[in-house]
Amino acid sequence: MAVQTKTITIAHSPDSDDAFMFYALAKDKLHTGGLVVKQVLKDIQSLNVDAINETYEVSAISFAAYPQVAHNYALMPCGASIGFKYGPMIVARKPMSKDELQKAKVAIPGKLTTAYLYLQIYQPGLDVVEMPFDTILDAVKNGDVDAGLIIHEGQLTYGQMGLTKIVDLGEWWFDLTGLPLPLGGNIVRKDLGMETMKHVTKLLKDAIVYSLEHRAEALEYALTFARDMDPKLADKFVGMYVNEFTVDYGEQGRKALTTLFEMAYQKGIIKEPVTLEFISL
Repeated sequence: MAVQTKTITIAHSPDSDDAFMFYALAKDKLHTGGLVVKQVLKDIQSLNVDAINETYEVSAISFAAYPQVAHNYALMPCGASIGFKYGPMIVARKPMSKDELQKAKVAIPGKLTTAYLYLQIYQPGLDVVEMPFDTILDAVKNGDVDAGLIIHEGQLTYGQMGLTKIVDLGEWWFDLTGLPLPLGGNIVRKDLGMETMKHVTKLLKDAIVYSLEHRAEALEYALTFARDMDPKLADKFVGMYVNEFTVDYGEQGRKALTTLFEMAYQKGIIKEPVTLEFISL
């Protein structure tokens, strides 16, 4: 009797760190145990909206969106983007005090991004305008906005555009909590059933381990998603966000994410307490 094949769609961003993580699945390096894995690539803000609409079985999301999808999705214990003493930044054309920032127009990469959640904790009540993340640096440089909240590779390239760092939210968060900075993770839809949820979670973990063990070939693949970035910078960026926390959050990663949601709830940014639900392997 033929075994029925199950198709799983994994949605993630077209960023070099995500591409690095999913290399083994994209290039059929792993035995999938009967799963047919399809990949969809979208920017993170779109993925957050899609997760709210339950579009994909597995998806990368900003942790800021997790409270809105937790009833339908569980967190995978692998695949997280977690910085340690670094993270999204506010940049401007010239140095700016917090008082000046309060009066500024600030570009953000989306209100569902975790970068914006941290910004609200750092300094609430800012005048913000949403923009695609890859247009923010130019908007700041051209004077369309006074400052910008930058994510992804922009954290390494803003200086090349003559811009100044106002604050690194990863540094600020570590000084405040002593913890790493969780930004995004992977979720799996609960209606798949626990057996399949665990199967695809184990598959993703195996893919991450494969890339770390075959770094050169995975990085070569990831460079095709690096938006014409210098290979050395792309390598550095991948190393920043594909690390030991990516294989497993560990105690520190879970504590950091719990602390983020507790602080956001205490400050009234999110309306309900958040309970983390992880798939156990």
